[in-house]
Parts: sequence; C-alpha cells; structure tokens
Amino acid sequence: MSKIKNGGRLTDAQVGFLLIVPGLAFFIAIILYPFLDAIMTSFTDKSLLFPTYKIIGLENYEKVLSDPYFGKTVLTTVIFVLGSTILPYVLGMIWAIVLNQGFKGAEFLRGVTLVNWIVPGIAIGFLWTWIFNGQYGILNSFLEAIGLIDDGIPWLGQTSTALICVIIARTWQMLPWYMAFLLGGLQSVPLDQIEAARIDGANNWVCFWRIILPSMKQTAILVFMLGLIGNLQHFDLPWTMVQGGPARATTTLSIEVYTTAFKNWDMGKAATVGTIWAIILACFSIIYIRQANEKD
Repeated sequence: MSKIKNGGRLTDAQVGFLLIVPGLAFFIAIILYPFLDAIMTSFTDKSLLFPTYKIIGLENYEKVLSDPYFGKTVLTTVIFVLGSTILPYVLGMIWAIVLNQGFKGAEFLRGVTLVNWIVPGIAIGFLWTWIFNGQYGILNSFLEAIGLIDDGIPWLGQTSTALICVIIARTWQMLPWYMAFLLGGLQSVPLDQIEAARIDGANNWVCFWRIILPSMKQTAILVFMLGLIGNLQHFDLPWTMVQGGPARATTTLSIEVYTTAFKNWDMGKAATVGTIWAIILACFSIIYIRQANEKD
C-alpha cells in the first residue's frame, strides 16, 4: 500500500489506475484524439487551402461511396492485400518447412533470409523500381539475354503489370517475416506424432495436412490475420515504386488518403476515406483478437 499526505491509503485499484495513467495519456494523445478528430473532420468540408470550414453532414460519405474511382481503389486494395499476404505466406511456409529439417547450414540460411526483412521499405522500393525499370532494369536485361523478349517492357508503366510488380516486391520484403513466425510454430509440433504417422506409412503431404497444420492451426491463423492487417495499412513500398499509378492501377486506400489530403488538399474527404479504411481494419482486428484469445 502507498501512503499519501492526508494519512489515508491508496487501494490496490487506485494504485493500479495510477500505474496505467501514463500509458493511457499517451494512447489518448497519440491515437484516440487524432482518430476522433479525423471522424469529426469527415463531416466537414475542411481544406488545407482555406482557414475556415463548415459541417456538411454525410455529404463526404455520399461523394466517396458514389465515386466509381473509390470502388476501383477498394478492389485494388483487396487484390494487393490478398496477393501480398497469400503469396509470401505460402512461400514462407515452404521455406520454414525446409529450414525446420535441421540440415547443416540451416541456421546460416535463416539468418541470410532475415536480412531483407530489416531493410527499410523505401530502400526496397527503390531496389525493385530499378529491377523493373523498362529501360535499364535488370529484369529486362536478363530476359533479353536469354532471348525471351526483344525490347524492354515498362513493367511499372503498364496498368496490367504494375500491381503485380508491387506485390512481388512486397512478397520479397515480407517472406522472412512469415518464415520466422511459421518456423516458430513448426518447432512446437510434437515430433513423436510425425514419427508415428511415418511408421504407419504416411507420406510428407499427409503428415503436413493431418498433423503439422492442425497442431499449429492457431499460430498459422494469427500470422495470416496479422499479415492481412499489415498489408491493409501498408503505404511506403507501393508509393515509392509507382505512387499509385499508372492510371490509379496501384492506388490503395492508404495512397488514396495521402493523395486526397496532401495533393488535392481535401481534408474532409481524406478523413472520410480514412474512416472507412479504419472500419475495415477494425473488422480484421476483431477477428485477430478473437483468434488470439482462443489461443490463450
């Protein structure tokens, strides 16, 4: 118990509350207040070009939801999120299984794999922009050298290939992250069950689907959901590579919020898109929290 000046004593509940006050104040100042302010801004016509603004109700939401470009942005976001989650997840699972075999040099390969995870996203964006460059990119040089193409292909300048290029770059960036967490899940699988199944004649595929995957089900789901949430709010890599172009082919919700606010100066509309974006994120976050609680 703690004493105070008037001779009274603080209860355990009061002491506990005082301990969380600094963290609570930080949360309110850094997260809660800006979020509530953004929601309030979404009901106004606030612009960075004018000092005054007025409340316009749901007008921004009507404009955003009726805008055909917004539907395309949501679809692009869905494709980007699914592609940049499923592809590195599957590859990360395969690589984790390989490294889990414990062969000589597995520790070294694990360390090498983690290198590109710690590289800043902007640096990765510049790297892959150079690889996919239509004039002097290494990909075109390689394809020309082996005779698959005659002229350079503007990979990032075509609406049909730009988003795929961004997904590939994001996959390269996040594969080590998935590998690390899935490898941890694999190492918790009981080896005696796998050995018993092999004695009964089960092959690798049967062992994976019947023993390994069910044993690490919660970990696999949590990693996948966390990857979805991270990709849904990802910004730096697609912005560095193509800035939402060409012709909005790579414009996701994060890029839409940025361009609306700081290129079109329309803070009200940007806050509206951001609020809708936050609601979508909240849905995935609720699923993630439920899965985490089930695991506990």
